[in-house]
Amino acid sequence: MNYDESKIAKLLADPSTQREAFSAVVRQYSEPLYWKVRNIVQNHDDANDVLQNVFLKAWNNLGEFRQMSKISTWLYRIAINESLDFLRRQQKQNAISADEDLSVASKLMADDYFDGDELQAQLQQAISMLPDVQRTVFTLRYYDEMKYSEMSKLLNTSEGALKASYHLAVKKLTEFFKNQD
Repeated sequence: MNYDESKIAKLLADPSTQREAFSAVVRQYSEPLYWKVRNIVQNHDDANDVLQNVFLKAWNNLGEFRQMSKISTWLYRIAINESLDFLRRQQKQNAISADEDLSVASKLMADDYFDGDELQAQLQQAISMLPDVQRTVFTLRYYDEMKYSEMSKLLNTSEGALKASYHLAVKKLTEFFKNQD
């Protein structure tokens, strides 16, 4: 059952209904947030871990939610930041660990939860090579078909900067696939 965001926001603000309202938030947003996170971190298990952190962070910071934005926007912002933080930690770990030699495409093809083909795995490989901002903008626009105005609120940046990031990401991905031939 989907709840009206303004109704949930009121229930979240009331300590007597906060737990029940947050449970409704988790039920309503788990799947869409999972896919936002999954498109950024690319691995099922990692996406589940990040998603758990998203909801923990949201619960722990519930008092900070001032209802100046929609709950979904607030949660998506947390999810994107947690995903990017996860990738940064992973990059630092991989720089230390020399045994991490599988490509993103190889890892995806070995992932039981990946239901794509080789071309989709190569696309994920190419996306993983993009800088964090370009990767985030590309995944939000390409997979979620998010409007730049919505992304601007979510990422707290101008629409022009987002359009430039998306254009650069597409250009780099096109070059990646041209070089594969």
